[in-house]
Amino acid sequence: MARRVLFLSNGHGEDLNASLVLKALEAIAPELEVAAMPIVGEGSAYRKLGVEIIGPTQQLPSGGFNYINFARFLNPVNWWRDTNPVSLVKDVFSGLIGLTIGQIRAVQRYSPTCDLLFACGDIVPILFARLTGRPFFVFLVSTSSYYEGKVKLPWLAQWGLRSPQCVAILTRDRYTAEDLLARGFGRTQFLGYPIMDVLTPSGQALTVPQVPLIALLPGSRLPEAQINLGLMLELCEAIAPLRPAQFHTALVPSFTQDYLATLAADHGWTLHPGYLQKAAVTMHYHYDAFADILYQCDLVVGMAGTAVEQAVGLGKPIVQIPGPGPQFTYLFAEAQMRLLGESVTTIGTRPATAKTLMAAAAKIDQILNDGPYLEQCRANGHERVGGPGGAEAIAHKIVEALHQLTKETSMV
Repeated sequence: MARRVLFLSNGHGEDLNASLVLKALEAIAPELEVAAMPIVGEGSAYRKLGVEIIGPTQQLPSGGFNYINFARFLNPVNWWRDTNPVSLVKDVFSGLIGLTIGQIRAVQRYSPTCDLLFACGDIVPILFARLTGRPFFVFLVSTSSYYEGKVKLPWLAQWGLRSPQCVAILTRDRYTAEDLLARGFGRTQFLGYPIMDVLTPSGQALTVPQVPLIALLPGSRLPEAQINLGLMLELCEAIAPLRPAQFHTALVPSFTQDYLATLAADHGWTLHPGYLQKAAVTMHYHYDAFADILYQCDLVVGMAGTAVEQAVGLGKPIVQIPGPGPQFTYLFAEAQMRLLGESVTTIGTRPATAKTLMAAAAKIDQILNDGPYLEQCRANGHERVGGPGGAEAIAHKIVEALHQLTKETSMV
């Protein structure tokens, strides 16, 4: 009978990382059967690969941000700091409790046929895996020792990680692995960060010689991304008098022409095929050039999560401006600075105003003239995020573990 692996994850970034590992696993061990249970959202990263989803999924009002899930109840020290109670109430009334119960039941029904589970995220998928009684991997993609000097693990998460069922603990950076090993989590390793494996440029030439390219990353969830991009348009206007620059934004398919037309009208810009314009300032928009923009840009204006991490990994300097949320608020931006280090600068502590944008424009001008700092960003990106190859390395580790588990079973 074919061996089977079940992937558990709880968020957009977690789904992406897990799906990349799953894809690499299928490439090196196509005989394996794989399935997934995305705990937050619809699991689009898995669905694009045609992977079986074993239980119910739903897009809740919070979108999975602000740590709105049962994990916060299990970590009360940080719950009120990290959570928007209004969003939580909306999630509950939209079916959060019933959804979670349905997902637990689905995992419990499916897991007895699995040889291994892969829990990607934080305490929630760890608990889902631990309660099955089956062997599991943990990829702690949702946390890092960079946040507070050491990983803050709720006791229930530690209960899961110290279980004999936990075959391996994988981290998103080497610093976190060293921290956990020093604290007695002996099965911990850093094998790479899979999100760096998807940055393959298409070869589009975007740059104009001698003119810095500034990338605009407004995020992926609407309508917040529309609001964020509106702030970025105002920032482009503030930068233009200070220096020549070209502006390119990467948009998700759901950011339709209707959204762009409304955005342009609201801010006094004119929408053209492929770009928006206001006086002498032009902002180019793309649906299929994310990697090209990141590789070719000189600086990133970021109001996103995973995309900013990828930009840091490529050695780019990041300037963040807080928005009204629900995802990209000052709290989120400040956490990104702790996670990603000196590559990231945040301007302002409240949703950006005209004054904030003027300060951000001046900072961008300064950074682009600071050669030593730009070199520091390249070194910092290698340390904090690393390069490609993580998905394949983790997939090989899974195959190795499956062989060992099979050997142990045959000896019983």
